[in-house]
Amino acid sequence: MDYQPECDDGGLQWYEQIGRQEQIENEQRERKKVTMASFEIHRATRRRAKLRLGMSGPAGSGKTYSALLIAGGLGGRIGLIDTEHGSGDLYADLLPDGYDVLPLTPPYTPARYIEAIRAFEESGVSTIIVDSLTHAWTGEGGSLDRQGKIADKSGNSWQAWRQVTPEHNALVEALLQSPCHIIATMRAKTDYVQEKDERTGKNIVRKIGLAPIMRDGIEYEFTTFFEMDVRHMAFAGKDRTRLFDGSIFKPEIDTGRLLLSWLDSGEDVPVKKIAMPEEQKAAMKESITGANTLDELFKAFSTAYRAATALPDPSALAELTALKDERKAALEAHNESALGIAA
Repeated sequence: MDYQPECDDGGLQWYEQIGRQEQIENEQRERKKVTMASFEIHRATRRRAKLRLGMSGPAGSGKTYSALLIAGGLGGRIGLIDTEHGSGDLYADLLPDGYDVLPLTPPYTPARYIEAIRAFEESGVSTIIVDSLTHAWTGEGGSLDRQGKIADKSGNSWQAWRQVTPEHNALVEALLQSPCHIIATMRAKTDYVQEKDERTGKNIVRKIGLAPIMRDGIEYEFTTFFEMDVRHMAFAGKDRTRLFDGSIFKPEIDTGRLLLSWLDSGEDVPVKKIAMPEEQKAAMKESITGANTLDELFKAFSTAYRAATALPDPSALAELTALKDERKAALEAHNESALGIAA
């Protein structure tokens, strides 16, 4: 049989084998560029920051007292959100420059906490003390209370958490995104231990604080977390500042000064303000104006607050806050009318 040479295909076979391979490699390089562009890699740099301090302890451990002393060391105006039925006014003479108090009454919904935080931010305080954050979890109208009521009505506990969890997350975000220093106190579960008194040799019973009464893992949200005991001594269960590692101490004004020095020793943070997209803002406005109850309004505003502060977009936040206040006044007036209460 005679040899038949391969016919000239104009390079089609080469393209199929070699050209296609190059095309695949180019596509992979482009995908890698897109993937890399979605991440930002930078040299680790400690920035100047605002304090995020959590404090837990049993009754009588001195949480409010200690929080005020630390806030005094941070300097500037102090605002205290009081959920403890007037206890915030008991230490009016503790600090030379005093402090402001915002009483917060039931319902202790996360959205009402956000409103209180926002009110102090707008008033120009430097440090906000939330005393206590526990009510947002276990108090009347708090997350556990709301979850239980929703579950009783719907018969679906999991679905209830789907509604309550975003509200709780919005409060945590408000604490983390605030331009003020934040000190949040929390009640702690209490227990009793029997131990020997080194001075007398006798056995004594001592009350101790355990985990904070709040959603599990709340400690992770703070830069530093102090655990207080009934002797008013603090132990840093978590401390990213590394100022209190292994120490047991009594919080004083100098504790606040020490923290402030660490917070201010970093580099200035470049502020990037991003405007909220108009479509997103319009949707949030619609949710706020369409709220038929105060509960729906608080939920809608929690979502709006979280979105605006995350950008941050102060003008959008101010606009949404004004709309919320307007809708809240209308709903309250409607409720009073329905109950036959004269204006």
